[in-house]
Amino acid sequence: MHISGEQDKEEEEEEEEEEGEGVTSVMPKEVSVVPVSDSDKFVYQILNGPNEHCLENFRMDKPVFYKLCDILQTRGLLRHTNRIKIEEQLAIFLFIVGHNLRTRAVQELFRYSGETISRHFNNVLNAVTAISMDFFQSVDQTTIEDDDDPRFYPYFKDCLGVVDCIHIPVMVGVDEQGPFRNKNGLLTQNVLVASSFDLRFHYVLAGWEGSASDQQVLNAALTRPNKLQVPQGKYYIVDNKCENLPGFMAPYHGVSGEEAKQIFNDRHKLLHGAIGRAFGALKERFPILLSAPPYPLQTQVKLVITACALHNYVRLEKPDDLVFRMFGQDAMADDGVVAAALEEDNQGEIERHEHGSFRPEEVEDCLRLRDEIASHL
Repeated sequence: MHISGEQDKEEEEEEEEEEGEGVTSVMPKEVSVVPVSDSDKFVYQILNGPNEHCLENFRMDKPVFYKLCDILQTRGLLRHTNRIKIEEQLAIFLFIVGHNLRTRAVQELFRYSGETISRHFNNVLNAVTAISMDFFQSVDQTTIEDDDDPRFYPYFKDCLGVVDCIHIPVMVGVDEQGPFRNKNGLLTQNVLVASSFDLRFHYVLAGWEGSASDQQVLNAALTRPNKLQVPQGKYYIVDNKCENLPGFMAPYHGVSGEEAKQIFNDRHKLLHGAIGRAFGALKERFPILLSAPPYPLQTQVKLVITACALHNYVRLEKPDDLVFRMFGQDAMADDGVVAAALEEDNQGEIERHEHGSFRPEEVEDCLRLRDEIASHL
């Protein structure tokens, strides 16, 4: 979403107004209007300090931060202004989403009015949203290789990763709350993601109401114009709230006493646990996803997309940063616990839907594939 010349001119005029008398009407009294040199600004104190301070405050290492600034500037999505350089604009955004703060809480730290903070927050949000597809398309759809865990290869050699839904808190008007209230009575948006086993997101569909079932959201992802595409012969792991369909392998239901199917479910659960690590890293880096921010619904949806895109960007540029180390392969041993917790949260009868996009023989083939894997295990 490129910023047009007219928008640039409008922003300059708004900044000139902020420097005039009108600024005191929107700034809290405790915020000083004394000019601050670049070297004294909070953002440059962080960027000129140890790398750990940048990761702590802006949720990524300094080289990764500066490269993102360069990408956004080169693509014409952000520009320096007389008062605020691109580095500070991006820092404002990342500081808010990385610490789950509101505009008023960061005004004094960055020493700008609430209007300025809000405007640059939205500018950066729109800029990253505009290139988010690049960060999703850069993810290779690789499968489990022969040098991976022998518990999974060659049995799941065509598995691309995991598809699952996560409920993100949402804030909507009283008249809109009904559809967004999930089974636990909380207001959420039901977000579907497809994740690789190296914790990168292939696909994200945000904005569905919390009352929608996972199967409904998956069906929408398969039929919308920008749909989730699964290469022929490949598949994703899904949990017990979704059906076993072409491209999506679910666990067996009711397998007590059937050893082969039980072993299959145990391995399936371990693979599915990778999504818990991906979600864990995402929310650890961007805790704004843990509570409903007071923004318009469309902004809340964009925040989810943007957070996932930036998650991918950091994973590509710095795969071993502190956050990813917290949820890396060493955590695989705990994936069974994570998967069990996710499965417990997803308990309930599967919601059956018509398989309009699949032929009956295709559905039978994917059921047969699951049985073959179970028998070989």
